[in-house]
Order: sequence, then structure tokens, then C-alpha cells
Amino acid sequence: MLPGVSVHDIDKRLDERGFFAEIVRNDWKDFLGDDRIMQANVSMSYPGMIRAWHRHKRGQVDYLIVLGGTMKICAYDDKEGSPTKGHLDEIIASEEKLQLVRVPGHYWHGTKTLGVKPSLTLYFVSDLYDAKDPDEERRAWNDPGILDPKTSKSFDWNKPSHK
Repeated sequence: MLPGVSVHDIDKRLDERGFFAEIVRNDWKDFLGDDRIMQANVSMSYPGMIRAWHRHKRGQVDYLIVLGGTMKICAYDDKEGSPTKGHLDEIIASEEKLQLVRVPGHYWHGTKTLGVKPSLTLYFVSDLYDAKDPDEERRAWNDPGILDPKTSKSFDWNKPSHK
């Protein structure tokens, strides 16, 4: 995993009524570190939808949890001089196994909804969104400059992760 990218398994407590799960807690210091969550958002994406690539110029950290469907979450390091330059993480997250995925904003990152049903993602961010001065840089989802370290070719969102 890229430094700072991490996954926290969520304890989903099942009983005859359904389930209960704590999504994020301020006292999870081993996962949150010094981050403070400032805003929560929800996003629904149709099957096959790719939302990529972007990064945050001022260091925002994103925390994503897929509550419905299945999603591929990717982070890519292209920073010159970084010991992990060219590394790409692919994480498959789903409603079946709740996980909170931490992505430091300086990495290029994005998502793709997998399967036949829409994905529903709740995500928390460490900075408030400013519509007048967004903390984002964007690249096309199929930008040839983002390379798959397994093949040294342009990253293909449509290629299965396990191949």
C-alpha cells in the first residue's frame, strides 16, 4: 500500500433486527492519526461509472465506505522523488464487507462502480469544500500518464483487478 493509504475493517454487528456498525470514531487514532473529519458526503454511481482522476492540492484526506454495491478505489503516486512513484493501489470495497478506506489527497485517486447495481458511497473529508476555490486538480479517467505498475501500460479501469 502507498504510505498513508489504509483500510479499516468495520465491525458489523448482526442480529435478528438487521445490523449496526460504527463507521468512524474520533478515538481510532491508529487509523485517523491527527486527521480531523470536517465534512460528510454521499455519492451514488451507476454500474460501470468511473470517477477519476483527481487529487487535492492542499492535503485533504478522504475516507470512503461503500454502503451499497461494489466499487474499485484506486490511488496513484506520481510525485517526483517519491520512493513509491509509479505505485498504484487497487482496493475492492463493497456492502458485503464494510471497510473504511483512507486516501491521502496528494495521491491521484478515483473510483469505478463494479457489478450490475449502483454503488452508494459515504465519504468523509478532512477539509470543508470551498466552491469558490476548490482543492482539486483533475486528469481524464483514461489519462495515458497514469501507468499500471503490473504492465507498464496506461492504467485500464476496465481490466479486472485480479488479472
